[in-house]
Amino acid sequence: MPVPAALRPHLRKMLRGTLGLAIGSATAFAEFFYVLLGGAALAVPALRPPVFAGARVLSEVERRRLEKYLGAENATDYTGRRAMAYLVARAIVGLLGAGIFLLILFGAGSGAVVIYQLLDGRSPGGEAPANWYDFVTTGLFGALLIFLSLQGLIGIAALERRLARRFFGPSKQEQLRRRVSELATSRAEVVEAVNDERRRIERDLHDGVQQRLVALGMLLGRARRTGDPDHASDLLRQAHEESQRALNDLREVSWRVYPIALDTDGLHPALEALAERSDVPVHLRVDLPERPTAAIETVVYFVASESVTNTIKHAAATRIDIEAERDGDRVRVRITDDGVGGAKESGGGLSGLARRVAAADGEFTVDSPIGGPTVVTAVLPCE
Repeated sequence: MPVPAALRPHLRKMLRGTLGLAIGSATAFAEFFYVLLGGAALAVPALRPPVFAGARVLSEVERRRLEKYLGAENATDYTGRRAMAYLVARAIVGLLGAGIFLLILFGAGSGAVVIYQLLDGRSPGGEAPANWYDFVTTGLFGALLIFLSLQGLIGIAALERRLARRFFGPSKQEQLRRRVSELATSRAEVVEAVNDERRRIERDLHDGVQQRLVALGMLLGRARRTGDPDHASDLLRQAHEESQRALNDLREVSWRVYPIALDTDGLHPALEALAERSDVPVHLRVDLPERPTAAIETVVYFVASESVTNTIKHAAATRIDIEAERDGDRVRVRITDDGVGGAKESGGGLSGLARRVAAADGEFTVDSPIGGPTVVTAVLPCE
């Protein structure tokens, strides 16, 4: 029976993690003996540097194993002394994992024997004919053992990650370096986001309002030059209509620059106004018990607004769903449409949103397979 496509990534992740734990169980024996011999050698001061160097080599093997198979990324700026301390704890956890794998193998062999006996018409142990309850009790007992084995492996994986974070965790210097790098990146994202906004506003004014005003000026000029009162009246009527359209375009631009509803009423009314102005039906769900800060509300609104605009222009969708909710100490906004899909985060509008979200220390993702649906998600800290 083929595995459903949705489960394949989870199955691969589970198998990869199990393989990583099995490799760790094997290396635990070498680490155990190294700890015993190296711990004795530490009594000689001259042997301490090579012992710590060897401990670092073994720790690097473990760090890379955890990164490759368990997805646990850790810093490399740890000392040989910390590496030796890590190996002491890691050897114990690894041997415990080895014991679990041995129990799994023993249980699998015993289970195969029991199943063979039951299929052969004998009870477990083979001393009496099998009864119906032998199948039930064997099945329940086997399911319990499988559950305990899986829980044991999950627990070992959690201990592996925790130990690595404890001993391979970044030093204060590394933390400072990372923070400086994050701030430099964030500053660059802010500058780029501002430049994007300026270009968008200039484009909206040039392509919309400016063209309307030029047409309005031409109509008024023609009305002044004509000597026919009826023609002048018709031109003035057209000029009046053009002025109304220019005013609507100007309101649209000002709304896109910054909707005043965010300041006066908050995020929910602003999103409701966005949904009312959309040409595609928008279904809105907002669950924010407490109002976020103005900066976060602004980012959430523009993520929703730009996503709706992109959907209307490119996705040929018939429905848009906007969900904004509190997720612990974060605000999550998700925009889903049933369009043709194929949107990319590197696209013009979405890349600008990604920079805007990054400037607020948030996370931005786009999931848009060909054929749809498209899901745009932004997660922003609200503290």
